[in-house]
Amino acid sequence: MNAIFLSAGMPDPKRGPDFAKTADTVAITAAVSALIHVTLGRRPLVWGGQPAITPMIWVVAQRLGVDYGRWVKLYQTRHFEEDFPDDNARFQNVVYTADIDHDREKSLMEMRRSMFADERYSAAVFIGGMQGIIDEFNLFRHLQPKARMLPVASTGGAVLQLVDAVPGFKSDLANDMDYVALFHRHLDISPRENRYNTPEEQPKNVNDRFFKSPNSKPNTLMSP
Repeated sequence: MNAIFLSAGMPDPKRGPDFAKTADTVAITAAVSALIHVTLGRRPLVWGGQPAITPMIWVVAQRLGVDYGRWVKLYQTRHFEEDFPDDNARFQNVVYTADIDHDREKSLMEMRRSMFADERYSAAVFIGGMQGIIDEFNLFRHLQPKARMLPVASTGGAVLQLVDAVPGFKSDLANDMDYVALFHRHLDISPRENRYNTPEEQPKNVNDRFFKSPNSKPNTLMSP
């Protein structure tokens, strides 16, 4: 199955004042929540452990009632081991990559290379963020050239610098803040698709996943 990569972050006014000036924290939160709502139980989701984002994913995952540990994968570098959020323990599918020479940038590069080389992606979604978003965009594009690139410009922050790098950038990524509908469109995920408790339960044929009646798929949940 083709996974969806999430690169998101809340800009820190001290570390990235220029990114923080344009960031819309409400929009960032709404976009991340919408992406989880649209994808969870329908597509595998992969992300690096940004401390402000991981708790948001956990909250939405709880509400949807699927086995989030089978649908999401979290990558973390051991360089930040002392600062891992408690929420990491709630995710069953965490990949820890090596701390390279106790160097922050080398360790992040190792984590990102593993994250992008080990998975097969259909799309990457970029929300808010600082320089790390730009670094992930450039490396992802190099290692996953066939995947769809979706910088959600309406969230501000570093994604504003990605718009010109995406051929055929769609204007609704900059001005449509109905994020649930936006992601349904751009990720080709129908709101009629059932959610499945595990990826193994999901039919390979997309048409076989559509909701038909309340009793037709007893092991699934349907949510628009």
